[in-house]
Amino acid sequence: MRLKQVLRRKNPYLFKALGSQNAYEVVSGLLAAYLRSSDEGMFGDAFFEPIAKAISGGVVSPSEGVDIAIETDRVYKAIAVKSGPNPFNSSQRKRQDDEFKALRSRLLKIRKQFDPILGHGYGKTRAPTAAVIYRDLAGQEFWEELTGDPDFYLKLIRYMHDEDIARHRAEYARAWEIALNRYVREFTILFCRADGTIDWEALVQFNSGKDT
Repeated sequence: MRLKQVLRRKNPYLFKALGSQNAYEVVSGLLAAYLRSSDEGMFGDAFFEPIAKAISGGVVSPSEGVDIAIETDRVYKAIAVKSGPNPFNSSQRKRQDDEFKALRSRLLKIRKQFDPILGHGYGKTRAPTAAVIYRDLAGQEFWEELTGDPDFYLKLIRYMHDEDIARHRAEYARAWEIALNRYVREFTILFCRADGTIDWEALVQFNSGKDT
C-alpha cells in the first residue's frame, strides 16, 4: 500500500465527519479497508489457483485472462480461476468472455473441442446474466469438475490445519503492527501539526486541491 495513493482516493470530509481525532485511527482504518478490498484477489492467486493447477494436472496458460490449460487428444480446456463469484460484475464477465473468444480464435487450427471455464473457489454456480461462451462453475461444482470428487470442496477446509493458521496469524499480526507504525509515522509527518493534532486543511488540500 502507498499511503499517498490511498489518501488521494478517500474522502477526507468523511474522516472528519466520523470524528477521527488521531493519525492511528485514520491510518488503521485505511489499512484495514485496503486489505479487505484486496483479500479476495490475493487469496485466489495464492491459494485457489495453485491448488486448481496441481489437482487438475494442467499447466500455466500463456493466454491473457486464462490461468490453467488442460489439453487432451480431443479437448482443450481453458480455466480462469477466481476466488469467489460476488466481485465479478457484468463488465468483468464480458471481458472474460472476450478473452476466451480470443483464445478460441487462436486455437482453431488445432481442431479440438474448446471448453472454457470460469471457476470460483467458493460460492454457488449462477446462470450468467448474458450469453457467454464459457461455463461458470463455483464451489462444489468447480472442484468436482477438476477432480471428479464431489467431496473435494469439503476436503479443502479439512486440510487447513489450525496449528498452521495460528502460526500464520502471529506472523500477520507482527507484519500488521510494523506496517501500521510506518504509515502512522508518514501520516504524522505529512498531515499533523507540532502538537499532534490532524491538520485537516493540509489533508484536504493534498486530496482535492488543484495541482500546481
